[in-house]
Amino acid sequence: MSAVSRVFRRLPSGGEGAGSVLARSFSSTASSAAEPKASKPQTFSIYRWDPEHAEKPRLENYTINTKECGPMVLDALIKIKNETDPSLTFRRSCREGICGSCAMNINGCNGLACLTKIDTASDSATTITPLPHMFVIKDLVVDMTNFYNQYKSIEPWLKRKTPPADGKEILQSKKDRAKLDGMYECILCACCSTSCPSYWWNPEKYLGPAALLHANRWISDSRDEYTEERIDAVTDEFKLYRCHTIMNCTRACPKGLNPAKQIANIKKIGMASVI
Repeated sequence: MSAVSRVFRRLPSGGEGAGSVLARSFSSTASSAAEPKASKPQTFSIYRWDPEHAEKPRLENYTINTKECGPMVLDALIKIKNETDPSLTFRRSCREGICGSCAMNINGCNGLACLTKIDTASDSATTITPLPHMFVIKDLVVDMTNFYNQYKSIEPWLKRKTPPADGKEILQSKKDRAKLDGMYECILCACCSTSCPSYWWNPEKYLGPAALLHANRWISDSRDEYTEERIDAVTDEFKLYRCHTIMNCTRACPKGLNPAKQIANIKKIGMASVI
């Protein structure tokens, strides 16, 4: 039964007309729909440290109305920076989970702030800290120099010993192209590497999940002709075998990739070449 028919069935036999009762009914319905939903303030406990001041690192609380910003943690950070504390420092760029700039630790888990939803159902504060076991430059910004140097060390570009037959393209079958799925999508956000205990213990020697995933991406590429050299370059007690298959990297990846699987593949190929 429609709302209109229910109203008319309740109309009295005399007195007030159907038009006025119907108008009042629709008016109350519209006004109740227009009322904003009540929201409770949400608290964010954010890591703060400025090298230009002598203060020790601290967690600072900010309370905002999450109904006044977007649903993601990055939206809350932007609101806090714009309206409460302009000195709050963090990296951001695309806001679409593509650039990897806003990687940080949110409630104990590494992730991208632009892809992590604000937990409005919880009464506890949302704790936001920098990526773990990285040198902090300021607030939520960490030094990525070592991470990028490790990525550079695996030579992430196509290497050939012979030029293509037509002097233009290096063709690849669909089957060979499919072998790169699950690797080329990596955005180098460092969520996986900084969640790995082995990387925490040996950041200077162990390449880490991200660099090794990209190493396997080029090892698996049918167009590359330096496969053996690439395997030899990473097959090392620390560079590769410091991975103990803890699987934190797979859990932390915001793109749903499996770095542990790619590392295991390099080990498998390396052992096969020795045998």
